[in-house]
Amino acid sequence: MGETYVHGYHPRETERLQDQAGTLVDLLHADTAYPGGSRVLEVGCGVGAQTATLAQRSPDARFTSVDVAADSIAEARRRAGWAGLTNVEFLQADIFALPFNTESFDHVFVCFVLEHLSRPVAALAILRRLLRPYGTITVVEGDHGSTYFYPDSLAAHAAIQCQVKMQRESGGNALIGRQLFPLMVEAGFDAVRVSPRMVYVDSSRPDLVDGFTRKTFTAMIEGIRDPAIAAGLIEAERFDAGVQDLHRTTEADGVFCYTFFKGVGEKRPRA
Repeated sequence: MGETYVHGYHPRETERLQDQAGTLVDLLHADTAYPGGSRVLEVGCGVGAQTATLAQRSPDARFTSVDVAADSIAEARRRAGWAGLTNVEFLQADIFALPFNTESFDHVFVCFVLEHLSRPVAALAILRRLLRPYGTITVVEGDHGSTYFYPDSLAAHAAIQCQVKMQRESGGNALIGRQLFPLMVEAGFDAVRVSPRMVYVDSSRPDLVDGFTRKTFTAMIEGIRDPAIAAGLIEAERFDAGVQDLHRTTEADGVFCYTFFKGVGEKRPRA
């Protein structure tokens, strides 16, 4: 997509994406379904972590899932094969150079993609052109500024800020969730509505303690340790203390919160 994926493409990141997708299925996708016969474009499918859920929940829709990384597409194809999906085709393509005709799709789905782009409005405008009249777009993004937890920790916040700074320096925006509404409106979408999707985790939800706090969010922060230290953003001891404090929130008295934002818009004909 002409941008840097700050999390990298190593096997642990693939595992983290699968953990994240499995943990957040109901929160993010319970209200996403597409009619039979409709054509759906999924942009930035990565290793297919979201694709399986989309295709299984709308078995009579036809999905075209694209990503810029050839290795990710290969992994997505393998996983779709394991899941027995027959309503998805995968294609390597850049969001800024998609090989589709205008008004080729009924719906577009974009999840955890805009945060990595330096030109999110331009990307959304391209996707709008690919939609048929009255087609819809669904966009899901997180916002690292929504992170709070107990016990609180300045070191943990500092480690999280390393992620925010690295993403900004690579051209992305780890705080983009709060901007979905104005971005979608600027790109020309109508009837835009955005809903916050909070992940609240305490020890009464061991599935989220493990699947989200430990294996999704904290694993993401752990993954940028070496480049953050090498860039001089933080000292090793402080970063490690921050990660340790994030793990501390998974104990019996710990609490962790994070908010995703889900935007839905429509393409209406211009007068």
